[in-house]
Amino acid sequence: VQLVESGGGLVQTGGSLRLSCATSGFTFSGFGMSWVRQAPGKGLEWVSTLNSHDGTTAYADSVKGRFTISRDNAKNTMYLQMTSLKPEDTARYYCATGIMGDYWGQGTQVTVSS
Repeated sequence: VQLVESGGGLVQTGGSLRLSCATSGFTFSGFGMSWVRQAPGKGLEWVSTLNSHDGTTAYADSVKGRFTISRDNAKNTMYLQMTSLKPEDTARYYCATGIMGDYWGQGTQVTVSS
């Protein structure tokens, strides 16, 4: 099982980024997938989940209305479109199977400058 995040970087407040999570080694279409982040010096924070069966989504209140989770089962890839970024969104972003489940990627760093 492999999950590889990409798309992070340095962006100004109000900017946008799209993160990708490319997966392999398991039946991607059968798994709900999540994004989780960890800000410097803080614990893990669940960001969003996309259900595999009915496509329902859930978001943390801190990102609701600004972030959009999606997936392309044909490409075994999940995405997180982030808009209206704030300095408090600065964190390392991880994708994971399930809701903070068994398999995680190595993360991609997002830094939002004020």
